[in-house]
Amino acid sequence: MDDVTSSRRSPKPTIAVFSGATATIANSAPLVTSNKAREQYGLPLRAHPDGSPMRWDVVRPQRLARPVTVYIEQFSAHPLERDAAELYAPPDGYLDAQGVLHPTRQSPNDVPVYEVTLRPEDGLYWLPYMARQADGRAWEDDSTDAFAPPERCRQPFYPDASRIFEEIDRFGIGAAGVGNLLASRANFAFYRAAPPGGYKQGLPAAQRTDVGSGDIVPETLGVDFFPYRPLWLFHQPPRAAIARVTNVVQRALASGQYGGAIWLEGSPNVEETLYWLHLLIDTTVPIVGNASQQPHGAAGNDGDQNLIDAVEYLVSRIWADETGRDRVGAVAIQNKQIFAAREVQKADARPGGYIATGGHGGIVGRISEEFPATPTVLTFVPARRHTSSSAVNLRQLLVR
Repeated sequence: MDDVTSSRRSPKPTIAVFSGATATIANSAPLVTSNKAREQYGLPLRAHPDGSPMRWDVVRPQRLARPVTVYIEQFSAHPLERDAAELYAPPDGYLDAQGVLHPTRQSPNDVPVYEVTLRPEDGLYWLPYMARQADGRAWEDDSTDAFAPPERCRQPFYPDASRIFEEIDRFGIGAAGVGNLLASRANFAFYRAAPPGGYKQGLPAAQRTDVGSGDIVPETLGVDFFPYRPLWLFHQPPRAAIARVTNVVQRALASGQYGGAIWLEGSPNVEETLYWLHLLIDTTVPIVGNASQQPHGAAGNDGDQNLIDAVEYLVSRIWADETGRDRVGAVAIQNKQIFAAREVQKADARPGGYIATGGHGGIVGRISEEFPATPTVLTFVPARRHTSSSAVNLRQLLVR
């Protein structure tokens, strides 16, 4: 894939990202038809629960089909920008009451603006969601899909993690005010080990965003992909899927292309799979597991930050011994805490709901904070065998 190729010319490591079953971290909120679309097509407008008009029309990340020139009101990015107006360069022009742009102010009511051309190649933009159902009705909240027959039900899960990473890089802002929080640290290759979303119609090879070759043939729910929402779609993978997962992860990490791996799975099950990979995968690079308690894009979503923290851990190399080999084993990173795979457990369905259990500690470190500035550190290193030193990894099992 492109990211793998580019990593050979870049000092940044390439990280393999594996999508596992029922991964909330790869789950998006329902796409609800905007009031812009409802107004355009004569549909009833959405209102607040008390019947009052909605304050704002919610926007969703989408792509432009052609360039468009827009005018952005100066000093509209922060309530106190105007208070420091003397620190700013002049605007690109002034819009009069008829919307005509002038290089200088024509009247006190003219609006100072920046002129900018937005292009499709810029990436995603926040835009009104204009889609409707095939019969012309609006898409509503979860109930639209939750009670729909299979042929009318949309999937809320992403088929791999590439779109999640794109949205984090495009819209996520760090404490220093900059974006590209993932791509600035590493390159990524995306694998569909046992994904939560699938291509029921198949997918041409040219449109693939994951590592693989050839067309993706039409996929079957419960065989090729494993969601949990809508509830009637819920499918846990069969036990045999763990062999598929193990082989996919082992082959990828044995290729020597990756400086680490991230495993994504549903929050109740990520701990078991992570422990399994900790024992079975023969690799000298680190493995991090992530989950989320809210869908991607939801208010207060912890999953995006967990991914950012996983990348921070992998590129920090605090996991490496003096030879560069992983000395910690697989870990889960949740809410700034680094858990040993053997001891991590989901104790409560909320952010911060993971605990260390069944051992003597289990929290092996913490992820950095920008304010106040603190480094990513290990507080202890587990002494148990793992991955390349495991007595039951795939290499040892095959020898026996």
